[in-house]
Amino acid sequence: MHTLVILNPWAGRGRGAQSKGALLRGLADAGIDFELAETTGPGHATGLARAAAEQGAERIIVAGGDGTIHEVANAILSLPRAPDGATAAALGVIPLGTGNDFAKLLGVHKLPPGVAAARLAAARADRFDVGRVQGEYFDNIFGVGFDVEVVRQANRITRLKGVAVYLAAIYRTFATFRAPVLMVRCAEHTETGALMMLAVTIGVCGGGSFYIAPRADPKDGWLDVCLVRKVGLMRFLTAVPRVMKGTHASLDDVAMYRSKEVTIASTDGHPLVLQLDGELRETAVTEVTVTIEPGALRVMV
Repeated sequence: MHTLVILNPWAGRGRGAQSKGALLRGLADAGIDFELAETTGPGHATGLARAAAEQGAERIIVAGGDGTIHEVANAILSLPRAPDGATAAALGVIPLGTGNDFAKLLGVHKLPPGVAAARLAAARADRFDVGRVQGEYFDNIFGVGFDVEVVRQANRITRLKGVAVYLAAIYRTFATFRAPVLMVRCAEHTETGALMMLAVTIGVCGGGSFYIAPRADPKDGWLDVCLVRKVGLMRFLTAVPRVMKGTHASLDDVAMYRSKEVTIASTDGHPLVLQLDGELRETAVTEVTVTIEPGALRVMV
C-alpha cells in the first residue's frame, strides 16, 4: 500500500459524507493509486493511520478536518522515524472540516476535493515542526484559557458552519469566562497574571479565521507564543477583528514571542484544561511544559 486516504464522513458538520463522490472522482482523475478507509468515530483515524504506516504506506491523506489530522499526525509521529528524523509516512490533506487551519500551511485551503486531489498528485514532500505537551503532539496550535472554552462552546453548536461556529462560540464564551491566573515561563519571557488566553503555535491560524501568530513558520524550529492579558468587554470586542486580520501584536494587552520551550502553571491549584489542535484535554496537573520537535512531521505541500 502506497497511499491510504482516511475520510471522516462527519467532518465539517457532514461535509465529509457529502463530498465522498467528488473526492473519489478527484483522486481517480489525479491518477493517485489509493485505498480508502472511513472513520466511524473519535480515535478511529489513529488506529487506521498507525496500521497503514506500519504496513509501509508512504502517504496518508486525511479527507477531513483538523481533529482527524491531529489523530493521524499523532499516530505516525509515535512510530519509528526515517533516517532524517521525520515520520516515515507523509501526511496530506483534503480539507473538509470546519476550520481547516492546518490546510492553510499546505496550499490546499478552500480548494474543492477534486482540485485538492490534483494538487496532492503533484505535491512535494516537506518537513514541519510539531509541538509536544503531556506526551501528545500538536501540529498547529496549543491553548490554555479562553480558546479552550471556545472549543467547548463550538462543539455544542450544531446549526452553524465554518467560521460562524467560532464567532458564535467566542461571544457565548465571553459572557461567562473568568480569566485564570497563570504563570508563563520561558527563556524569553516570564509573566504571572490573569490571562485571557495563551496560545503556543506551529502554524499561523486557529478557529478557522483567527491569525493568532501571523508570522509563524512551521519550519523554523521555534514555537510562536501569543499571550493575551485580561481585558474588558469593549476592549475585547475591538480586539476580535484585529486578531482575524493578524494585526493584534501591537496591542498593550498582547505579548508575542518565540521560544523553544514554554512552561504554563495554574497558580490557584486548579487543574489545567488544554486544547491541542481543537481537541480538549482535561488534565489532573497544574503545570505543563510545551516543547518543540523540529522537522518531525513529513507533509505533502
